[in-house]
Order: sequence, then C-alpha cells, then structure tokens
Amino acid sequence: MTIENLTTDNKTIIQQALAGLLTSGSTEGLEPLLSRDFVHHRPDRDSTRSEWLASIQAALVPLADQQVEVLHLLADDDHVVMHTRRRLPDGGPEIVVVDILRLADGLVVEAWETIEPVADAASHLTWWQLVR
Repeated sequence: MTIENLTTDNKTIIQQALAGLLTSGSTEGLEPLLSRDFVHHRPDRDSTRSEWLASIQAALVPLADQQVEVLHLLADDDHVVMHTRRRLPDGGPEIVVVDILRLADGLVVEAWETIEPVADAASHLTWWQLVR
C-alpha cells in the first residue's frame, strides 16, 4: 500500500466515523474504529477510550440538532486533520473545532482536539499582548 492510498483510506475512515456519529446519534459505530489503547488529548486533560466515548455519547443527546460544517479535511500519512464549524442548537454558541487524529492499522489511536467559541476568536488573537 502506498502512502497516498493510506492517506485516502484514513481520510475515508474519519469521514465515515463523523457521518455515522451525526446520523445515528450514537457512538456505537465509532467504537470499533478506536484502538483499545486510544487516548484523547485536550489542553486540560487526557482521557481513555471508554472515558472519551462516554463523554461523546453524553454530548450527543443535547447536541442532536447541531449543524456541523466540515471546512477542511486533510490527511497526510497516518494523520487526519478535521476543521469544523458547529452551530449548537437552541441558540447555543457557534464553535470552531480542530481535531487531529492519528491512525494505525485502520484504527484511531490518538486524537487531539481544540474548541473555540467563534465569539471569543477576536480576544484569542491578541493573547500575546497580555504577556508584555
């Protein structure tokens, strides 16, 4: 298998996982795509496979009507980067999410996530001014 095929396959795996998650409202289809030693990294803490699946499932119920727009889906070798804009239901904030996923043998082994409310973006662009 070439790197180009691997990259395309990994991108397809992530596209199918997101589509299944959003259409089913369940992590059931996502679970088999995660390795047993999967780790989810966030700036505040890491979580295990079971912890992450539980948190995603809990969030799916109140977020069932969210609109997800995939802005970029990029793949390079064993990494896939997904940049989405999400409009939360019931007037909730609009957020931008960047997910970085590392795959091995067709399974997601690591994921990193950054979430930013669109309303806070301007203040986050000037963080370095606070350092002076």
